[in-house]
Amino acid sequence: MLMVMPELPDIAAYLRALEPRILGQPLERVRLASPFLLRTTNPPLADVEGRVVRELRRIGKRIAIGVEGELWLLLHLMIAGRLHWRASRTKLAGRRSLAAFDFPRGTLVLTEAGTKHRASLHVVKGEEGLRAMDPGGIDVLTCELHAFRNALTAERHTLKRALTDPRLLSGIGNAYSDEILHSAQLSPVTLTDKLEPPEWERLFAATRQSLQLWIGRLCAEAESCFPERVTAFREGMAVHGRYGKPCPRCGEKILRIRYADNETNYCARCQTGGRVLADRSLSRLLGADWPRTLEALEALRRR
Repeated sequence: MLMVMPELPDIAAYLRALEPRILGQPLERVRLASPFLLRTTNPPLADVEGRVVRELRRIGKRIAIGVEGELWLLLHLMIAGRLHWRASRTKLAGRRSLAAFDFPRGTLVLTEAGTKHRASLHVVKGEEGLRAMDPGGIDVLTCELHAFRNALTAERHTLKRALTDPRLLSGIGNAYSDEILHSAQLSPVTLTDKLEPPEWERLFAATRQSLQLWIGRLCAEAESCFPERVTAFREGMAVHGRYGKPCPRCGEKILRIRYADNETNYCARCQTGGRVLADRSLSRLLGADWPRTLEALEALRRR
């Protein structure tokens, strides 16, 4: 399965787990195993050491740790970065370990799988520094329907692309956009300027409900143990990561579109009126033989 970047519910779970462990505690030391992780030099990283953590926030898909003196550490995990809570002053071992943040009660370790190190650490000062790191997407859990609609129609995109654009909506990515669109019974390739008012209401409600559902579940788990295995492929999801498995609503097999490092999972019967969406590589291979409907797809499978 493809690795997927932690999204709003995952970041919320990390923050819930970090609160009792580091809030009100001094950040004793920051140890870097990879110099490429740190993307800023002013303020210096050493300035955060010895300062007490005063606040934790989510900035888009970043985790923001605020310490005394209005200094902030911003961690972006990207696709393969993950956080782990370890015993105090745990040694950084292996290629995956990028950084350690030492606190009196334990050490927060940042790891990243693979060879492409994309995770990043920034040190910024004050609210202005935080705003500079914010992609600008609105928080769908606090906005109204009209603001949601205005954001998604600012540019003409497919629903899938619009939901995952960090400049439009904050914290939604590949996994939860699949869940949202399935819940709303809308096609991922529908253009934002083609939705009717009832569909906008459905999409807005589905976005809020899907995020609230998974934030609640993951934060409840984080209260009992640190989320060591953050993944976008979770038991209980309706479509994401469930290619070939039955749709929980209608029983039809889940289909997917694969592109680059991502994939879109959907139910043709529930979301596209039975139309099979073209997968770029397979449709190019099959050409005119590409199955356009569920019936044609089933006939192709029986050959």
